[in-house]
Amino acid sequence: MSTTAPSKSEAAALAATLTLDSIRQAAELLKDAVIETPCLPAPRLSELTGAEVFVKYENMQVTGAFKERGALIKLLSLSAEERARGVIAVSAGNHAQGVAYHASRLGIKATIVMPALTPFVKISATRGFGAEVVLVGDTLAEAKAEADRLAEAHGYVWVHPYDDVEVMRGQGTIALEMLKSQPNLDTLVVPVGGGGLIAGMAVAAKALKPSIEVIGVETVLYPGMWGALHDKEVRCEGATIAEGIAVRDIGLITQEVVKATVDEIILVKESTLEQAINAYLTLQRTIAEGAGAAGLAALLSEPERFAGKRVGLVLCGGNIDPRLLSKIVVRELARDGKVVSIRIDTPDRPGVLGDIAMTIGDMQGNVVDVAHHRLFLNVPAKGATLDVTFEAFTAQHGKDIVQALRDKGYTVRHLDVAQTMA
Repeated sequence: MSTTAPSKSEAAALAATLTLDSIRQAAELLKDAVIETPCLPAPRLSELTGAEVFVKYENMQVTGAFKERGALIKLLSLSAEERARGVIAVSAGNHAQGVAYHASRLGIKATIVMPALTPFVKISATRGFGAEVVLVGDTLAEAKAEADRLAEAHGYVWVHPYDDVEVMRGQGTIALEMLKSQPNLDTLVVPVGGGGLIAGMAVAAKALKPSIEVIGVETVLYPGMWGALHDKEVRCEGATIAEGIAVRDIGLITQEVVKATVDEIILVKESTLEQAINAYLTLQRTIAEGAGAAGLAALLSEPERFAGKRVGLVLCGGNIDPRLLSKIVVRELARDGKVVSIRIDTPDRPGVLGDIAMTIGDMQGNVVDVAHHRLFLNVPAKGATLDVTFEAFTAQHGKDIVQALRDKGYTVRHLDVAQTMA
């Protein structure tokens, strides 16, 4: 199967075949093969954002992400001869797992080429679902070059992560389920990488409810679909926490669909993605990876845009490295002023450390880390420096503790918590 990009006219013709009826047919094929995940109200996120928020929990799929919907529809469309040849895919993780899981179920050999920097949790999960994993290069483009070579050498059939109408049909079933569960939604907010998810969902949603808004979300580092929608040249590069939507080359077919059906694309910052991941964890008690949290990040970025509206968010994946998640939690505590890291210049004499710890403890702060420095050249020979990280109930509580230390005559400077806790 060739991976040659279609011409504009070919892309437009293929885009026209993506219809509500074709998505409904896909939904019938997915019955009992993927989970019809819940779409539930999220009162605490509503309070946080000012919108009436409903969350579609695609992180509850077996593979932890929505991608298996489109992957399965594509695999089911293959002929017996194509199945016998085996399939190949390029993915940073979630598409890989979807292809691997359902190829294994159907008895199809799957080879997945992934960038070497893909999070280990996604690599190990893909192997666990039975696929052969090949790690090549630092980017999806480099991984694709190797996949092209393997496909040519072995005759593998391509399962594209987004620019395939069969894949879009599968992803569009999410909108069917959301509007069946919550028919009064005003707006759908959908993460955008290559565009397969939002293309399928927008076609289904607009056909069922023409008045509904469909808003896409990309990171500021990878604004490919935003550029296509606004006919502007953009640069897509950089390390992002939302690697699942870090796509340089968006789909040509998906572009045609998005231009016809999507109302707007919002760009979100990395810090806002971190805030959204943390909000899902602490307020909803659920796990979102960077891409999965992008919809909530859009509401946090432009609250006035969604105020008072009934908004459906797609939590499209929860496959995040636990170490990264824990780091995000600490960073958010620091941003909220609930974890405070300070450097204190002190005389080098007995009892000082105890006095500082007692001052913090008496004010109900909790010391979590202490580093005592005597050998720094910028510290007087008869002095010392203490780096102290403590927990506080609120930002004001933390400020009160720092002021109490200053009132005792200590020189106190604030430090970067993320650095001191690394």
